[in-house]
Amino acid sequence: MLSSIGRWASKALSGRQPWTLKTFANPHFERIGANQLLEEENMPEFSTVGYYPMRIGDLLASRYQVVGKLGFGATSTVWLARDLPGRRHVALKVYVRSSSLGESAFQELHAYQRLEKGPVSHPGRGAVRTLLDSFTVSGPEGEHQCLVHPPLWDSIWTFLARNPVGRLPIPVLAIVLRQVFLALDYCRECQVIHTDISPGNIMFGIGDPSVLEKFEQDELEHPTPRKETGGRIIYQSRELQIPSRFSEPVLCDLGSSVWGEEEHREDVQPDVYRSPEVILGVPWSYEIDVWNIGCAIWDMFEGGHLFDGTDPEHGVYRGRAHLAEMIALLGPPPPELVARGALSSKFFSENGQFQAGIPIPRSISLTDMETNLEGSDKRMFVEFLAKMLQWDPKNRQTPKQLLKDEWLMKHTQS
Repeated sequence: MLSSIGRWASKALSGRQPWTLKTFANPHFERIGANQLLEEENMPEFSTVGYYPMRIGDLLASRYQVVGKLGFGATSTVWLARDLPGRRHVALKVYVRSSSLGESAFQELHAYQRLEKGPVSHPGRGAVRTLLDSFTVSGPEGEHQCLVHPPLWDSIWTFLARNPVGRLPIPVLAIVLRQVFLALDYCRECQVIHTDISPGNIMFGIGDPSVLEKFEQDELEHPTPRKETGGRIIYQSRELQIPSRFSEPVLCDLGSSVWGEEEHREDVQPDVYRSPEVILGVPWSYEIDVWNIGCAIWDMFEGGHLFDGTDPEHGVYRGRAHLAEMIALLGPPPPELVARGALSSKFFSENGQFQAGIPIPRSISLTDMETNLEGSDKRMFVEFLAKMLQWDPKNRQTPKQLLKDEWLMKHTQS
């Protein structure tokens, strides 16, 4: 059952003594061999000196004691920590060395600062992950930006992997989409474009804090496996147990976000979710997030990508293969859109004919592709998707409009 997000984390804690430091010194842990690559070591362009040399039990910012590792990525590691004065658990996102990332190390912080200034009464404010605190920590090779959040459970991707069916149940999908549209509407209010929406960046909240206490106790009694390399320790991540209660999903990972008041032509979005205007080099704005979620819905409910973009000649992603798939599903793009694209000449002739040297797949409709629904529910679902999957950005419905969609309202109104 989904409940209000972060209710437990926002309770007043005044008048209570801070938690005391705990000692994480149990020597009975598995030692992983130096020749075995572990977690972030498998990331492209991995550099040991780029990551902060965290140790479980460390105290950061004189406040947050690290309990264990929750996850990792190309630009950061994530840790569960004890907020001693706050008497609660938090998630610490610790970026790789700032100098190796440049300004992008601070982009997510800047996005959260924008969102913090938005209207408190907006219903989408709580649908974006909350930033509790931020600070920098000095490592041997330089400064590392740290963000502090309420802990979250699995992403939608991980949830899908746990589900043998490989797709979200309709009631869960509807709740997830309602939250994402609320989040995007709030982001637009704050002039933030996410640009990187995927099932991996939508996460379920934790309505049962006992799983955090269990995580901590497990680390004390059964320390996580680890390896030592170059005087640094790399830990294996520990999974959180499934909570007895979830709180509503939230949109996360704003590190690729940009500002809506600026003109954009950058190459953004995950490959399979890239919008037509991004591929064609047309100036883009908030509407790319709507296209993005329209494609991600297919992953969440149909069990595979709507567009793959794999070039049959080379076996890798290519914009021309992606456009060919779009044409097969949606028909040819409007000439006015093609005319605005700085890169359109790579794919279309002067009279608007697709000439990218690749065949267009057999034409198929969303109705024919959708196989999990029947009758009126299928009709409404396909119409819902069609509101997002429009060639021309101006023809896509806004998140605010999509919140009133017939299919979505049917499955979110109790």
